[in-house]
Amino acid sequence: MSALFASILLFFIISVVLSVMGFRLWVQPQTALERVMGEVEVAQQNVRDPALSFRDLLQRIGNMVPANPADVGILQRRLLAAGIRNPRALRLLYGVKVSLATVFTLVAGGVLFGFNLQDEMAPFQLLAAAGVGWAGPNFIVSRMASKRQDQIKRGLPNALDMLVICVESGLGLDQALMQVSKELRHAHPEITDEFAVLNLEMRAGKRRTEALHNLGERVGVDELKKMVGVLVQADKFGTSISQTLRNFSDYMRVQMRQEAEEKAAKIGVKLVFPIFFFILPSLFVVTVGPMMVRVMRDFLPQIMGNF
Repeated sequence: MSALFASILLFFIISVVLSVMGFRLWVQPQTALERVMGEVEVAQQNVRDPALSFRDLLQRIGNMVPANPADVGILQRRLLAAGIRNPRALRLLYGVKVSLATVFTLVAGGVLFGFNLQDEMAPFQLLAAAGVGWAGPNFIVSRMASKRQDQIKRGLPNALDMLVICVESGLGLDQALMQVSKELRHAHPEITDEFAVLNLEMRAGKRRTEALHNLGERVGVDELKKMVGVLVQADKFGTSISQTLRNFSDYMRVQMRQEAEEKAAKIGVKLVFPIFFFILPSLFVVTVGPMMVRVMRDFLPQIMGNF
């Protein structure tokens, strides 16, 4: 029975690998060559892309999953923070979670029953595999959102300086945001993308205050939320936007310098464990090792001979 399950699992893995390799190495190049040579028939042009069909399948699976409204709001904010704004992304995420949980459970079951590893802990192991498949996409999305937030935080001071220059040169805030999104799109694409979305929302008819609040909530970076609050207050009370942005830019520079100094002060403490576990043993081997070899070779036989 164990050999049968192992054979089935091996056949399934080999079939999947060969199918993927065949699709990538034969189907796609052949289709591209026929498209270039003009030999594609009309019936072949109407064939649906397998990737789109797979995406639709995942979306259908996600639509069948009952979701808690609170969890939906959290996942939606994570997707927006990761830069994923497709309205179907949430249902695709649920479809991926269900698919991975099923695949991980089947693989774990095949390994346990194929190699006779099942015991009283087998149900918990299958449940753990399903949990990993279910929670894995959430972890990936969270990592993507965190990385993008770090990139936005890193590019915010430069964007603020460019924004101050544009406003002081005579541009309005809307035109300045548009100009910044054009000038910094290669250096800091994440924050310029958010500024472009802000411009699109204001063009669509939203008030500037509402669009700015949406920017802060969508990105989830504290520094950007502070900038939004400063701009809203300046717009509300009629103060100088250029001076407000300049003051906030100076505040950001001071804050970044203080954070750098704090990280530099923590380096000594963080280096204690690497030094103790990795550097000191090698140092002892280099310094004490030759002496120990000489002691074992010259003095130890004499000592043992005396006894």
